[in-house]
Amino acid sequence: MADTPDMDDSTAPLIEHLAELRTRLIRSVMAFIVGIVLAFTVAEPILQFLLGPIEETLRDLGDPSPTMQYTSPQEYLFTLFRISMVFGFALAFPVIGFQMWRFVAPGLYRQEKNAFLPFLIASPLMFFLGASFAHFVVTPLAMAFFLGFADVPSIIAGLMSGFVSPETVPDVAVPAAPETSDGIRITFFGKVNESLDITLKFIMAFGLCFQLPVLLTLMGKAGLVSAEGLANVRKYAMVGILVLAALVTPPDVITQGILFTVVYGLYEISIFLVARVEEKREAKLRAEGYYDDEDEDDLPEEDVK
Repeated sequence: MADTPDMDDSTAPLIEHLAELRTRLIRSVMAFIVGIVLAFTVAEPILQFLLGPIEETLRDLGDPSPTMQYTSPQEYLFTLFRISMVFGFALAFPVIGFQMWRFVAPGLYRQEKNAFLPFLIASPLMFFLGASFAHFVVTPLAMAFFLGFADVPSIIAGLMSGFVSPETVPDVAVPAAPETSDGIRITFFGKVNESLDITLKFIMAFGLCFQLPVLLTLMGKAGLVSAEGLANVRKYAMVGILVLAALVTPPDVITQGILFTVVYGLYEISIFLVARVEEKREAKLRAEGYYDDEDEDDLPEEDVK
């Protein structure tokens, strides 16, 4: 029984940490639910915004009234709910990040807090930058590439024929589609969820890839990587980026080339940022007298012997 007090003292901090973690998780989940509800109220305008590149491409190809469909009763509702979850998390991320910070911060020294906090702020900013680049640059190019193969104007006559009233053309039946004699027409009549899936994949892929400088700089600050080491594996990084571009983008050269160029540029920026971190660390150690940059070639000959 003599060991009981020691056991109680050792378990008390763990219980307190678990209680603190539970409180932070509950607050994060509540913020996520509130974010979902708020995002659901504007889910339809968000959907129109996300499908904007497809609409512009269809109009450029000659379709005066771009139209999409859903083929099951619950598909449109689930599409709006999916948008609500993604953008609800984005709305709740400041609260979630703050709760994570409040849980981790008490165990960090002041210098560690000052080092980690900028990355917590830079991460969502870089994700937003990558998502914006994907939506305004990559998605329009991809849609123009894919939809350019479709003969969109061929569906216009068929769609417009539905607006012709039989009373305006007496004794003439309105055809369901214009007659053709040159084979089957291949047209685009997209589904909402499939088109949204492509857009969200681009946003997530570029948003995560734009985290590369944040991640590598943080690892460099922790001493896990060095600028010299990153430069030495540059050719392997290029191969890895090519594989990544082939996996997360559709099979077209344009988007793959854009993703490779952007991610490789971010890799080079990461090398520069890690080098700056190392220079600041060395300068600080020199100022405190802990860094010895004396080379053996600089020593007197008798000391070398």
